[in-house]
Amino acid sequence: MSNSSHGVSGDSGQKQWFEEWFNHPFYLEVYRHRNSEEAKNCVRTILSLTGLDKKKQDNIRILDIACGAGRHAIELARSGYLVTGNDLSPFLLEEAKNEAEASGLELNFSCSDMRNIPASASYDMVIQLFTSFGYFSTIDDDRLVVRNAFGALVSNGWYVLDLINPVHLRRTLVAESRRTSGALSVHETRELQGRHIKKTITISSKEQEAITFTESVRLYQKEEISAMLEEEGFVVTCIAGSYEGEPFNEKDSGRMILFARKP
Repeated sequence: MSNSSHGVSGDSGQKQWFEEWFNHPFYLEVYRHRNSEEAKNCVRTILSLTGLDKKKQDNIRILDIACGAGRHAIELARSGYLVTGNDLSPFLLEEAKNEAEASGLELNFSCSDMRNIPASASYDMVIQLFTSFGYFSTIDDDRLVVRNAFGALVSNGWYVLDLINPVHLRRTLVAESRRTSGALSVHETRELQGRHIKKTITISSKEQEAITFTESVRLYQKEEISAMLEEEGFVVTCIAGSYEGEPFNEKDSGRMILFARKP
């Protein structure tokens, strides 16, 4: 079987890895284990730690910066909040719209690169979940995303940023794994390349040739990402270590979920 590769682009005009991969139907199939129950736990934790669960929902505006197929955005809308889901992938946005419609929920959707989100100072909370940060070739681009989140928030608004904990990752990295997802065979390899975690995903089935995608995400230490948030004007109030809201432990927490407030 031959492989076609979809990687990170240089200056050749090729699409970036995230433009290719997140817009491919296989993406949802490969990550189908990321289910609505996980999303419910995550949303419950976010609302509790921000205190938004104690406020009148239909006055609260929330932006999900990289909403994907809408798991978290839909869960928030189901709870009564005014939600806008944004993503760069037309395919995933269409999936989110269909799911919202099937659930009888009204959400707003926008298709935009997270570096170009307008700073409208109109949201009470901006969320960025499931490692949807650190995709770009420069740290300045990541900083621009933080700046956009700050600009999109009203005073006292929350920015919730969910990252991999690099300390835990380095200790527990699984270099290679194989699994099936529906009719697909999924072969994943993972390696640390400097400051990045790179995952190569080869997907095959009986019906077609193997196809390969790459994910590459810049890792941030707790002190570094906290400093970036604070430099852009945020106050980091707490860090959770899991979607259940457990306190962050640098050695043992798989996630690093930062809760930052705009003064």
